[in-house]
Amino acid sequence: MLIKRIHGWEVPEREATSESAYLNRRGLVKAMGLGAIAASVPGLARAEDDPSAKLYPAKANATYGAPTPMTAEKLATTYNNYYEFDTDKSIYKAAQKLPIRPWMIKVAGLVEKPFEIDIDSLLAKMPLEERVYRHRCVETWSMIVPWSGFAMKSLVEFCKPTSGAKYVVMQTLNNPKVMPGEKDSTYPWPYTEGLAMDEAMNDLCFVATGLYGKPIPKQNGAPLRLVAPWKYGFKNVKSIVSIEFTEKRPVSFWEKLNSDEYGFWANVNPQVPHPRWSQATEKPLGTSDRVPTQLYNGYGEFVAGLYEGRKSEKLFM
Repeated sequence: MLIKRIHGWEVPEREATSESAYLNRRGLVKAMGLGAIAASVPGLARAEDDPSAKLYPAKANATYGAPTPMTAEKLATTYNNYYEFDTDKSIYKAAQKLPIRPWMIKVAGLVEKPFEIDIDSLLAKMPLEERVYRHRCVETWSMIVPWSGFAMKSLVEFCKPTSGAKYVVMQTLNNPKVMPGEKDSTYPWPYTEGLAMDEAMNDLCFVATGLYGKPIPKQNGAPLRLVAPWKYGFKNVKSIVSIEFTEKRPVSFWEKLNSDEYGFWANVNPQVPHPRWSQATEKPLGTSDRVPTQLYNGYGEFVAGLYEGRKSEKLFM
């Protein structure tokens, strides 16, 4: 099964939000509240829809850099890969049917004690912060956005895996009634992805619950999604309902479809082409230019050491 390649980077809108403009707007949102602007931007959560709205904006953490220019919020929230809804990029309207309360996350496998927890109880236990990260899609488009959430390390520690756990496996909600793409039986639903434990415990690895100083929109993976910015975007599983710890490496969604093109590690490398196109450059959303892609998407100083003992594996596909 091949990804449907849509030249979505050719959007007519050329605007990009500067960092200073975003920071000013961020303060305004905090002062005025979310409801005043939500109706004017497609797909943004409203306070009455999401009880976590009061938690945002979160305190900024620039430890991992502050890349610019920021992608315009309208672009990042209306141009989305979310095959559970459709193979088209313009799924933001359809995604509004996704119910995000109640939302339970099941923790199972090699843990001290399996349990379930609702999203708001989990949020109350996690130290929320905001990080601006680059995002690089395997299809060669990219964006720079401010995620809010918490370190994946904090979530792993909260789950209390046993010493035998070598991988953490995450799955997206499987609900064909509201996610019509899941009616297509040619795909191996539910969407499944995983990380090695040392990847999950790396400080750069993040779990996003917010975006642009507000709760994360449904089309971007509400209420809980993975953000591993040194990997291609398909690794970043959305709308997580299941977290399992295992000693066996999982076979992820795109691996099952085409393991020759989509591997488990999926680290960004401009020197390793996809079998059907180059990965040397990328096109940021909202621009007409192509820019050089960076090894590990520019995060090598934080993650390159994870792969020193894995060089015999296909790390970049």
